[in-house]
Amino acid sequence: MVRPGLPKLVATDLDGTVVRSDDTVSPYTHEVLARVRAAGIRIVGATGRGPRLTELVRRDIPSADVLVMGGGSRVVDVTDPGYPVVLRDERLDGRALADLLALLEAEVGTLSIMIEAGDEQDAPLWGDPDPAWRYPDVVEARVRAEALAGPVIKGFARHDAHDADALLAIARRLVPPSMATVTQSGLGYIEICPPGVDKATGLAVAAAALGVDPDDVLVFGDMPNDVPMFRWAGFGRVAVANAHPEVLALADEVTLANDADGVAVYLDRLLA
Repeated sequence: MVRPGLPKLVATDLDGTVVRSDDTVSPYTHEVLARVRAAGIRIVGATGRGPRLTELVRRDIPSADVLVMGGGSRVVDVTDPGYPVVLRDERLDGRALADLLALLEAEVGTLSIMIEAGDEQDAPLWGDPDPAWRYPDVVEARVRAEALAGPVIKGFARHDAHDADALLAIARRLVPPSMATVTQSGLGYIEICPPGVDKATGLAVAAAALGVDPDDVLVFGDMPNDVPMFRWAGFGRVAVANAHPEVLALADEVTLANDADGVAVYLDRLLA
């Protein structure tokens, strides 16, 4: 159950949680989050979006004190927006990712892949242009060997014969945690992050920087990449109504869907 009283930190996923289906965050949600922060509760935005989308993240959750991006690989203190401080920056060796993809392909056949390596604003993804990808304009075609020539922030993989949940189940069976962290965030791909990197370990870095204990953290989310922080947070775990079954199974409470501003409605009630 969610503990009584108020948390010291609220961490929320973005896409599918506070961001609506039309890719916007409502004025009501912005207003409630601003009031949460004004009440002395720290806010962390925890997203799978990589550092290439930092400005979009800051626009979607301007009340945040810290941003956990790339599923936990990049953690940035934005308490002073003019002087962001990088608290964590983890990368996966491209050769290790190549070995992992070969391991998966030995089981399922050829995968469609994309690689996130650049962290400058709006850097393209590299790999296989794919009509199934929601944002085709950000993909730069590159052969796999070139895309994996150096360290990467995250890899994306898809297979026509397996949906993201099915492919994730296979990857979880084949890929040891010491090799990489595998998850999915609702984009139709599995996501491959450095070992030890997930939203929980990223959020732990954020909470430590803000001087907040895990037992005082309330989290909101909707997809399997939110599961680690649901297991980590001690104050409470709230899923939006449109959440994945894995998240709903761990939730203490379920609020309204993202399109109904469920996070804001819940926090508004909590403040009252």
